[in-house]
Amino acid sequence: MRSWRSATRFFAGASIALLAVPLGPGVARAQAPFPSRPITMVVGFAPGGGTDTVARILAKTVSEGLGQQVVVDNKAGAGGNIATDFVAKAAPDGHTILLGNVGSLTVAPHLLASLPYDPLRDFAPITMAVVFANVIVVHPSVPANTLAEFVRLAKEKPGQITYGSSGIGGAGHLAGELLRIMAGIDLVHVPYKGGGPAMQGLLGGQISAYFATPVAAGPHMKAGKARALASTGTTRSPFLPEVPTVAESGYPGYEATNWYAYVAPAKTPKDIVERLNREIVRALGTPEVKELFAKQGLEPKPSTPEELARTIEREYATWGRVVKEAKITAN
Repeated sequence: MRSWRSATRFFAGASIALLAVPLGPGVARAQAPFPSRPITMVVGFAPGGGTDTVARILAKTVSEGLGQQVVVDNKAGAGGNIATDFVAKAAPDGHTILLGNVGSLTVAPHLLASLPYDPLRDFAPITMAVVFANVIVVHPSVPANTLAEFVRLAKEKPGQITYGSSGIGGAGHLAGELLRIMAGIDLVHVPYKGGGPAMQGLLGGQISAYFATPVAAGPHMKAGKARALASTGTTRSPFLPEVPTVAESGYPGYEATNWYAYVAPAKTPKDIVERLNREIVRALGTPEVKELFAKQGLEPKPSTPEELARTIEREYATWGRVVKEAKITAN
């Protein structure tokens, strides 16, 4: 009996002693509440662009929900791939996240011979932020008022009808190639260094058509300097409701949208991903954010992490096929 009591006293004392031992720095960090410091929201483009604008609109509201400052960090270059790789290699603790886009997350792996990250393996999806369609606009000199007339013109003049985009592998370029494949027409792609120069090329008559954002095209359409034929989404744009979709215009199944989505490094704990999802989705639903987005021609499109994962997988497969069939290369 004394032996049993002695053993009990020993283990009790040992337990108390263990509780008194200070936790190591690694354990202390693991138990720290999230977030424990400012969040870095990485953007792959220079300040003032579409991705950057969305990030800065959301940063303030997300900061309020998380109780920590959200800092936008612009790591421009290589079409967003530099920023994407940076986040892929960041610590998976939720304090570094990426506002990526269709290019860096689903197109780049098919364009480049080697890429330092794998979008399907190296990220934990958080939520979609915005999805928006482009609109096919033509110069007033082009004798086409509908997409059907444009396709007919392209078939009558193979290799003579040009379309511009903001660059090789961008959303507009891929949208044009998908139309070319589905309609069986011979269009000539003219890549510009950005959306602004491409629009100027259209207005100046250097190109026949351009896949533009509704906000960029709207003022020129009103001024009679550009004519809209169709939008590239699955439904009509709320900013150009009178313009039919490509699918409505005779090509069912056509879809070519641009989108921005939040991802974190792979192995980020599920509870942290869920917290980030909850706060970003909340921010996307606030009247202030919706109003600011509307001025940019954008609509919030929040999702669950699982929905975003499926979107990335689907788009990865779709644009992989288009890049291969169209023989698109990065150079």
